[in-house]
Amino acid sequence: MPPVQQLENEALVWTDGACSGNPGPGGWAAIVVPPGGGELIELSGSDPDTTNNRMELTAALEGLRFLPAGGHACVVTDSLLMLKSMTLWLDGWKGKGWKTSAGKPVKNQDLLTALDDEVGRHAAVRWHWVKGHIGHDDSGDSKWESDVGGYLSDRMQSVITQLERKPLFGVEMHR
Repeated sequence: MPPVQQLENEALVWTDGACSGNPGPGGWAAIVVPPGGGELIELSGSDPDTTNNRMELTAALEGLRFLPAGGHACVVTDSLLMLKSMTLWLDGWKGKGWKTSAGKPVKNQDLLTALDDEVGRHAAVRWHWVKGHIGHDDSGDSKWESDVGGYLSDRMQSVITQLERKPLFGVEMHR
């Protein structure tokens, strides 16, 4: 996969989510790079009892919610499940009444529906996959991707560590 390129008039939304145990205490983070550069915006939050997938979806949802309506965005994720959910499977699930090909209910429908609604609020949203935890290996990705990937991974560990020390009730978001 080539390094992500920020297109003209497009915001980049770097996302990550993680859990200690699955389910267990978890956290999410998003870094928003405004169109044309500018100061980065860091968003993060946590949930005392969640899953990895829910945190990945929440990171993208909150990153997109931060942006004004009608703009262009690229969501950068290391979650193939989220990428495929939003680009390949979503329309089929909606057409089948939110059932999988096996006839089972789609997991995390609440977040997928909210994310689909949020995507609809923007003029265009594209999705870009990057190798997970790229900040902690020599994957050959760009320095920027390495730095952001490492930061998000470190941020997730910090949020989860705080949760394990002092459980929170509900979801907390820091802006």
